[in-house]
Amino acid sequence: MSENPDTTPDSATATRPQRQSDPHARAMLTLAGAMFRYALWPSVGTAVLGVVLFGLLRGGAGAFGAAVGGALACVSSLITLALMRATAHQGPHIGMAASLGGFVGKLLLLLIVMTLLRGVDALEPKSLGITMIAVVVVAAGAEALAFRRTKLPTIIPAGEE
Repeated sequence: MSENPDTTPDSATATRPQRQSDPHARAMLTLAGAMFRYALWPSVGTAVLGVVLFGLLRGGAGAFGAAVGGALACVSSLITLALMRATAHQGPHIGMAASLGGFVGKLLLLLIVMTLLRGVDALEPKSLGITMIAVVVVAAGAEALAFRRTKLPTIIPAGEE
């Protein structure tokens, strides 16, 4: 009697997302939560600082440009965390592919948005760019700090210590 491959436990679990028993998923969700908590207020604070600073230096166009740049950078960071959460239960290979694809997608999206905003006179382009870069750097630094401080399980193969 031959066994139907569609009903074997291995094929059933391979197509279904793994839930809370998956240590990789728990680690990814823990890391995504920590990265969000660590990056939220420094990113928003940097964006507000950019709005105030460029508002004083370049007027209303500078403040508006800084606000748009800060908002784009914050949304960009949130997309990364959303991808981490969405792919946490699908295994490390899918998570890495989503991270790389998300990174490339974010760069393309920012390039398209920046190209579309090039001719808008209400925006001061230098304030937009400088604020966006500052928020991205602060968010990336805060996310790296969250990664270092988050206690995640590490697997050490037998014989390698």
